[in-house]
Amino acid sequence: MPAVDLKTLPAVQLVPLFVGAWRLAEYRTLGTTPAGTRVIIEIPEGRIEGDRVNGRVVGGTTADWFLIGPDGTGTIDFRGTLETDDGATIYMYGSGRCDMRGGIGNAGVLYGAPRFETSHSRYTWLNRVQAVFRGALAGDGMFYDEYFELR
Repeated sequence: MPAVDLKTLPAVQLVPLFVGAWRLAEYRTLGTTPAGTRVIIEIPEGRIEGDRVNGRVVGGTTADWFLIGPDGTGTIDFRGTLETDDGATIYMYGSGRCDMRGGIGNAGVLYGAPRFETSHSRYTWLNRVQAVFRGALAGDGMFYDEYFELR
C-alpha cells in the first residue's frame, strides 16, 4: 500500500488549453523497418487557439515520426516549434497512441501527452504543464485536436 492515501488527493481536472488545426504534408513512408512501419508526417502549417495561448507553426521542423506496430498500434512522436501571436517561441513535443488497424489515413482518434519548453516570461507557466490531447484526421489532409492541462 502507498504511504499516501490516494483517495485524499484532489480529483484530476482537465482544463482546456487550446485547440489545434494542422495541415499535413504528403506522408513519407519508409516501409517496414526493424521497429515497425515508419511514417514521417511533416506539418508545414498549423494554428493553436485558446484563452491563454494562441500561435502558429514556424520553421521547417514540425512533424510526427509515426510508427505502426505489427498489431496495428500506432505510436506518435511529435515535435515542433510554435510562435505565439505576441512573438514568443514555444517548443512542443510528446508522444501518443492510436489504433491503426484500419491503415494509414484511417487512424480514428489519437491520444497523446505533449510537453512544452519556453524561456519567454509570459509563457513559462507552460514549462510546468503536463497536457493531454485527443485528435482526429480529417479527409482533407488536416488534423484537428484539442489540448487540456492536467491539474
